[in-house]
Amino acid sequence: MNIRKILFVKEIVEADAGERAARPISRVAAIAVITNPLAGSYQADVSPLFDIGLALGERLAAQAVALLDGPALSYGKSAIVGVSGELEHAAALLHPKLGRTMRNAVGGGEAIIPSTKKVAAAGATIDVPLSNKDNIWSFNELDTITVMVPDGPRPDEIVAILAFADGGRPLARSGEGPVTT
Repeated sequence: MNIRKILFVKEIVEADAGERAARPISRVAAIAVITNPLAGSYQADVSPLFDIGLALGERLAAQAVALLDGPALSYGKSAIVGVSGELEHAAALLHPKLGRTMRNAVGGGEAIIPSTKKVAAAGATIDVPLSNKDNIWSFNELDTITVMVPDGPRPDEIVAILAFADGGRPLARSGEGPVTT
């Protein structure tokens, strides 16, 4: 794995819509800009990215969780593939092995880890979805953190993002489960 740079973004949300939150909510994104070993031509076997995802998670997940102000309540992951790569490269990086490291970092995690992915040029933004680590139906934790890397991804790179939060939306009041009519 060839890492060009690692960034950590932390935001603390204290208010929304002119109202103070019951408590500040911290969100952290760990971002790695890596060389895409599959960039440049179609390859049927994307499995080399599986272990890269595992290695990124082992390196970044616990560090990101440690930057939160409270225990991790939600998580999510995303990737931006440079234009010489393809969408499946993001899926291969994010899904087969990365999630296990994120669950280990939060001390469990019963719910699916939401994700987004896209192919884009350097400087593209991506909304990393966040959801409750144990209950996908906990609507109050459905949220996002928006991130970008000004000089990445270059055409032969991938920007990988692991995100965690210690709370949901600051003024959440949409409920805790499915609403039926």
